Amino acid sequence: MAAKIGQLLLSNNLITQSQLDKALETQKKEGGRIGSILVKLGFLSEDALVKFLSKQFGVTAISLSDSKIDPSVAKFIPAEIAEKYQIFPLARNGSTLTIAMVDPSNIYAIDDIKFVTGYNVEPVIAAESAVKDAIGKYYGKTDAFQSAMDTLKKSESDLMEFVQEATEKEEEIDTGELKEAVEEAPVVKLANLILGEAIVRGASDIHIEPYEKKLRIRYRVDGVLYDVIQPPLKLRAALSSRIKIMSELDIAERRLPQDGRIKLRTKDKEVDLRISTLPTIFGEKIVMRILDKSNLYLDLTKLGFEKEAMEDVNEAIHAPFGMVLVTGPTGSGKSTTLYSALSTINTEDVNIMTAEDPVEYNLMGINQVQVKEDIGLTFAAALRSFLRQDPDIIMVGEIRDFETAEIGVKAALTGHLVLSTLHTNDAPSTISRLLNMGIEPFLVSASVILILAQRLCRKLCQQCKEEEKVPIPALMNIGFQEEEANTIKCYKGKGCPACTDTGYKGRIALYEVMPVKEELKELILQGASASEIKRTAVKLGMRTLRMSGLTKIKEGITSIEEVLRVTFGD
Repeated sequence: MAAKIGQLLLSNNLITQSQLDKALETQKKEGGRIGSILVKLGFLSEDALVKFLSKQFGVTAISLSDSKIDPSVAKFIPAEIAEKYQIFPLARNGSTLTIAMVDPSNIYAIDDIKFVTGYNVEPVIAAESAVKDAIGKYYGKTDAFQSAMDTLKKSESDLMEFVQEATEKEEEIDTGELKEAVEEAPVVKLANLILGEAIVRGASDIHIEPYEKKLRIRYRVDGVLYDVIQPPLKLRAALSSRIKIMSELDIAERRLPQDGRIKLRTKDKEVDLRISTLPTIFGEKIVMRILDKSNLYLDLTKLGFEKEAMEDVNEAIHAPFGMVLVTGPTGSGKSTTLYSALSTINTEDVNIMTAEDPVEYNLMGINQVQVKEDIGLTFAAALRSFLRQDPDIIMVGEIRDFETAEIGVKAALTGHLVLSTLHTNDAPSTISRLLNMGIEPFLVSASVILILAQRLCRKLCQQCKEEEKVPIPALMNIGFQEEEANTIKCYKGKGCPACTDTGYKGRIALYEVMPVKEELKELILQGASASEIKRTAVKLGMRTLRMSGLTKIKEGITSIEEVLRVTFGD
């Protein structure tokens, strides 16, 4: 095929015979595609090659830099397949994947992609340099990672041989030898790069996952997981041991889960990492939660509240007593909202006490207690002790059981402001959850003064967002009124270097704030359902999570897809 393309280029007078001979000679020595070699040697421009191949094979030529790429499509094709065939997934339409290829004549690549994805493949042709750039950006391989990978691949040191043996015969590992092995430069460099790159990218979590035939590293950025690198499988024992040594865990214990911490200092900040190891069938999976104080916003006004909701929250957290509940799934920003609320009311004349599991950030002027269930220091036990410590404001990390809920409610009724969290889908269903836990309706209606449900959605990158046309019926379908749908401007992120080509940068919270007014207290006492409470709350002015999302779309802060991803229709 190489010779054929070369001959075709020659017969079309795009190159000379001597240039083709030189390229074939280079190919014998170094390998590679004949077209790429001709471009590299300067005998042919990349644009001319792409246009020629497009015409020859009847395949559309595209400019990747000008194309609208959907980052979510990248997940359909593993990084190793993209690199092996020099292809990049552009879009999915029904059961068809559009793939940018350097060599559209490669039927083996097309068959392989069909097999791996289960989709039909529609190839288009793009410049090799553009495809390589796209793979590097979207699959997260930075130059630093690439150089570390090259170092590791080239290394044939005793470390690699030792780790290979250690992985195959784990029960025979000598921990002293393993300790020495993980201090070797390649593993130390890789571990430091993984941590450093995650902090630079603003990741909230790092996942190190061993599988049967590969080791995968992923970052969670703005709530979404991305593949970043796949180091050699034989490094799994050394890499996990290096992380465990850094977090002062037992490297000899690989059968039980362990938890630890790492404190990192960078040039301008200090970062805490919470480490969790879990034995899986192919080795230890490690998840590191990054706690970066510089990313903690303690200003309630900047979290995403609408004006009326902000007023309701301020009134509730400045109340002399009562219970304020924040609800939402794990990772929805509940802790940040609570910390911001506490920061707002943290003055010299009040005693604030918190029970947390774990304590994520240390706040001056607030007495924070780390819950330790294994020795009996549960949320309920901490809460009981707090009541003997002359508190004004109490924050309980989570209400998990009847005992904690009961003490919290009684504290709220006896002159204390109590803040806590629950795992429910929206504000009204929190009432049902408390009743199901066994709290009497009259206690719930008397103690709870405000419930706040929240979700985090990604903000559009301000550098590359562009207007998108959305049909009016589609806008009405997601909740906009007809008048709004006629005038609203919707935006979508195109993707640029500033947002790592995702189209999103940063997150903002969507809030559903439900003050427990007299009408709602009556419904709680009558045992009304969550849907009845919700209907009444909306009539009284509550804006649901979806409504909050629609406001953020209208303001150009986020996209329709993002709001639909994190909210249900109301």
